[in-house]
Amino acid sequence: MLYEATVSAFTQQLGALAAILEKAEAFCAAKKVDPSVILSSRLAPDMLPFLRQILIACDFAKNCSGRLAGGEVPKFEDNEKTFEDLKARIAKTTAYLATLDKHAIDTAAGRVLEFPIGPNKMKMEIAAYALRFALPNFYFHSATAYNILRENGIEIGKRDFMGQVTGLDAA
Repeated sequence: MLYEATVSAFTQQLGALAAILEKAEAFCAAKKVDPSVILSSRLAPDMLPFLRQILIACDFAKNCSGRLAGGEVPKFEDNEKTFEDLKARIAKTTAYLATLDKHAIDTAAGRVLEFPIGPNKMKMEIAAYALRFALPNFYFHSATAYNILRENGIEIGKRDFMGQVTGLDAA
């Protein structure tokens, strides 16, 4: 169940982020807006820009999932500068998630995890880490990226934010 709550959720949302990047790129082309305007946009002066919101969302998905699986988490350079770069980052993150062992993640609950948080380290039981720390952070940055695009006039809605919902049986 932990795999479905994390890796599957991350994968769905990363797909949605990739799709809204396509819409942002099309908006820039149609309206003759320099993409750097959108990539550097932020909701408030003290918030990180759109580009960083995407990178951080990818990092939460990658780091959380890798830690749950118990393996070494890859480090990605933060050198993305374009929509294409961000789409590649999402694809790389999604590809990494696809390599993780579902059983290892589902049986990780109960294990205590120590992880870096800024210059400090924090310890949490792994299910609590995933459900009360990593997922809320992931969705915060995903929603912030979505909201930055909305603020800039890009026509996206709730279905764009949610992406392709899988695993639902038709009633």
